[in-house]
Amino acid sequence: MPELPEVETVRQGLRPHLEGARLVKVTQNRPDLRFPLPQKFAARLTGAVVERLERRAKYLLAALDTGETLVAHLGMTGRFTVGDQQPGRFHNQAGGVEKHTHIVFETDKGRVIAFNDARRFGYMDLIPTATLNQHPWFKGLGPEPLDEDFNAKALAAAIADKKQNIKVTLLDQRIVAGLGNIYVSEALYRAGIDPRRGAGTLKPKEIKALTAAVKAVLTEAVAAGGSTLRDYRSAEGELGYFQHSFRVYGREGEPCPGHGCGTIERIVQGGRSTFFCPKCQR
Repeated sequence: MPELPEVETVRQGLRPHLEGARLVKVTQNRPDLRFPLPQKFAARLTGAVVERLERRAKYLLAALDTGETLVAHLGMTGRFTVGDQQPGRFHNQAGGVEKHTHIVFETDKGRVIAFNDARRFGYMDLIPTATLNQHPWFKGLGPEPLDEDFNAKALAAAIADKKQNIKVTLLDQRIVAGLGNIYVSEALYRAGIDPRRGAGTLKPKEIKALTAAVKAVLTEAVAAGGSTLRDYRSAEGELGYFQHSFRVYGREGEPCPGHGCGTIERIVQGGRSTFFCPKCQR
C-alpha cells in the first residue's frame, strides 16, 4: 500500500493541474469503489473550484469552493493519472489504464485527471470542510511526521507508558499520522533502535535520534518520488526509486549496509514484516 511519501508525491504531481481549476465535467463509471460513493457524487463536483490540494496522513484532500472537501485514499492499487483533453476519448500519458478507470475529472485548464484502481481498494468521499477534523477518518490522528509538531518532546510524551514494541507503536496513527511499515523499518535502522524494544523503554537521546531519522527518511523518499512496489506510480506515470535506497527493508539475509556487523533479519510484528540488524540495532 502506498505510504506517506508516495501519497505526497501524487499530491505534488496533481497540484499544478488541480489547484485553482474548475471541474467542468466529472464522469463516474461505477457507483462504488471500496465503499459506495456519496449520492450525486459527480453532480456535486461538477462546477466546483479546487481551492487547495493537501494531504493528511495517507489521504488526499481537495478543498472545494462549495464548502466540501473531496477526500481520496489510494488503497493498494489506486492511482491518479494526468492527460490532455482530446475530442471523444480520454488520453492518458501512462497509457493502458482505461479498463479500470472509474472516475474522470475534466478541468477548465484543459486537463483530464483519471482515477484508476484495478482492485478497487481505494475510496473517496465528500465531507463538509468545516467538520473534516471531526470525521472518523481524521479524528484522533497524531501529528504529521514532517511538521514541527512532531518532535522528540511530543514523541516522548506519546510513548512514555507504552509497553508495546516501538515498531508497532509507530504504526499507530494516533501516535504519528501517515507512517507505514517500510519507512518505520528504515527509520529504526537509521536510529539504531531494535524494533522489538518496548516503546516506553526508549531514552531521550534515542527518541531524539528516532524523530530525526523519521523526518530524514521521509524527506529523502519524497524527493525520490516514493518507492515503487507493485502498482505505485506518480500522477505523471513515473516510477519512484527510493526502493533502491532501502537499507534494511526487503534485504533479509544481506549484510548490514552501515556497519557490516551482521545480517539483516526479518520478523513479523503486528502481522507486518520487520527488517532489522540485530547487531547494531539495540
